[in-house]
Amino acid sequence: MPPIGVQLLIQDRHVMMDNGFVQVTLSNPEGIVTGIRYNGIDNLLEIRNEETNRGYWDLVWSEATTGTTGIFDVIKGTKFEVIVENDDQVELSFTRTWDPSQEGKLVPLNIDKRFIMVRGSSGFYSYAIYEHLQEWPAFELGETRIAFKLRKDKFHYMAMADNRQRYMPLPDDRLPPRGQPLAYPEAVLLVNPIEPDLKGEVDDKYQYSCDNKDSRVHGWICTDPPVGFWQITPSNEFRSGGPVKQNLTSHVGPTTLAVFLSAHYSGDDLVPKFAAGEYWKKVFGPVFMYVNSEYLGNDPLISLWEDAKIQMMIEVQSWPYSFPASENFPKSDQRGDVSGRLLIRDGYISDDYISANGAYVGLAPPGDVGSWQRECKDYQFWTTTDADGYFSINDIRTDDYNLNAWVPGFIGDYQYDDVITITSGCEVDMGELVYEPPRDGPTLWEIGIPDRSAAEFYVPDPNPNYINNLFVNHPDRFRQYGLWDRYTELYPDADLVYTVGVSDYSKDWFFAQVTRKKDDNKYQATTWQIKFKLDDVDKNGTYKLRVALASATLSELQVRVNNPKENPPLFTSGLIGRDNSIARHGIHGLYWLYNVKIPSSRLVEGDNTIFLTQPRSTGPFQGIMYDYIRLEGPPSVSSK
Repeated sequence: MPPIGVQLLIQDRHVMMDNGFVQVTLSNPEGIVTGIRYNGIDNLLEIRNEETNRGYWDLVWSEATTGTTGIFDVIKGTKFEVIVENDDQVELSFTRTWDPSQEGKLVPLNIDKRFIMVRGSSGFYSYAIYEHLQEWPAFELGETRIAFKLRKDKFHYMAMADNRQRYMPLPDDRLPPRGQPLAYPEAVLLVNPIEPDLKGEVDDKYQYSCDNKDSRVHGWICTDPPVGFWQITPSNEFRSGGPVKQNLTSHVGPTTLAVFLSAHYSGDDLVPKFAAGEYWKKVFGPVFMYVNSEYLGNDPLISLWEDAKIQMMIEVQSWPYSFPASENFPKSDQRGDVSGRLLIRDGYISDDYISANGAYVGLAPPGDVGSWQRECKDYQFWTTTDADGYFSINDIRTDDYNLNAWVPGFIGDYQYDDVITITSGCEVDMGELVYEPPRDGPTLWEIGIPDRSAAEFYVPDPNPNYINNLFVNHPDRFRQYGLWDRYTELYPDADLVYTVGVSDYSKDWFFAQVTRKKDDNKYQATTWQIKFKLDDVDKNGTYKLRVALASATLSELQVRVNNPKENPPLFTSGLIGRDNSIARHGIHGLYWLYNVKIPSSRLVEGDNTIFLTQPRSTGPFQGIMYDYIRLEGPPSVSSK
């Protein structure tokens, strides 16, 4: 039987927390997790790794003036302190304090890493407090996370969703000669893997990326003995970029990550930049590292995953946790709530208000409309509306916020006019809020679904030489490697032409407007055409083309009407985007919405063509993913 309470053993170079279920050993004073003993396994972490490469917090940072990719830093504490020690709980602190003598060598942050073990819990918690003082220099923080490197001789099965789990390659399989690097280092073709069934597959950690809103639990299973190691994130309040920001999860290693801040699928826009003299403090976490086991007889691949999901729900319902000792982590009664109802007004669809069903509603730091998706310094709090548009956001940290929303099925972003101040214990009822999406006139035609994703468009089968079998006949078929090359194969000489009323966007609109590869390994700009008929043209009116993009990477959108050689074009976005979603199988990155006025003089009765050009073409990953395109006629008096 497990002992009654939590015990703490302090040694010269290590400390161990033990609650009878699990024993966790950390280096002293660095605060690196060096050992996790559970269910008869002496250490779940990779014992062949150095102690500093098993379980750790890390970050990537750069000085504001360098413009470099950043310095990787495994965060090592220099001071150890016991914060709480009793039968019910142990909380440990490992701090690293910055001083000016470290300028250029260490990120200018005070960092306090905390580890918590509670009675009767099969696992442990971790959170950290980062602080930048006013007198300190400027810097940029490209990434921060917790990483665990599990034993590769035991953990072979990875699970991150009901339909995204599998036996994984071994890390040795990725190294030459067993693995052959592909278009970028993260993607490797398994030419001679240790497990022959995996031969010919592609392994790429980005194939296991996940939207924040869906990334609550992921991890690994060992079948002998049946043991699971899971990373559970009970809240997204401390993650950057909102609910559909994508981050890495678990991947070959076996590696498990809790990513709090990254530029993946967004680029530099989601790298927080701190000025000299700017005060900042943020709590990342707590997150829960959960371990479970299974009696022999059940299928551990099913039972351990199902149990991990149940534990995830318990953690979510327990948020915000009552047990962290730091005053920087406010408890539930120190937070506030906001509720209300979101309605949509679009007179060209309905004379009545429309309930915003399944809308994303969130509080983010004050900024311009839509700025929440690029916000990366502070906290955000999101929920979704019910079928009638009602929403409730609970346990919000005290501060000033904008209330933001976006609604699948409608373009654009909503933002409430006034800043909302959250105080301890407040309950703010917003009443009925009305979002009027961008709209000037009736819909003449539309392509796609306005949901900030390109998933509804044509995603081709992968090259049979570059397949991940997990994504064959899978709803996330866009996660296959190398799909960008399929465009050149489908359109070797001429570009895509879409005819309104004839073409089907799920079959005839390629999911990304990419470059065309030429025989000399150079790349060519592409121009897509939308052909449509107008029975008559309102000579006194202005037409409006709405173009919503789901992603952009070092690209440009140019729009021309009925004259493919028009110079300058009717519209250009200029150079936009660094989200790299095409290479990283993301199907969406940051959202862009362009509203292009088309003078009636550009249109003719009968056949018309809109030309969409992406002219930048130095590589295979430059391009855009469309979310939705709509042509509106001039305003009609009856619906204004």
